[in-house]
Amino acid sequence: MSAPLILGALWVIAAALTAMLPMRRQTVPGLALLLAAPVLLAWIARAHGWPWLALGLLAFLSMFRNPLLYFMRRALGRPAPVPKGPEK
Repeated sequence: MSAPLILGALWVIAAALTAMLPMRRQTVPGLALLLAAPVLLAWIARAHGWPWLALGLLAFLSMFRNPLLYFMRRALGRPAPVPKGPEK
């Protein structure tokens, strides 16, 4: 397996581990993963072509749908409520 795909798999594992953290501790690693994703996806696309890019992009959008919707709403000037934590 190539280096970009190995790093992509490690990125997925890191994202899953970050999702298991309490919400207040997800910010820093989540932001790092969010910023690293486009670079990693571009590397995968360059090495393996657009079908692998499409699969990686779908996985990325699935994992980060809520933060991406939040940033999109903020950029468009729409209300962007922050999701509430679980009820106790």
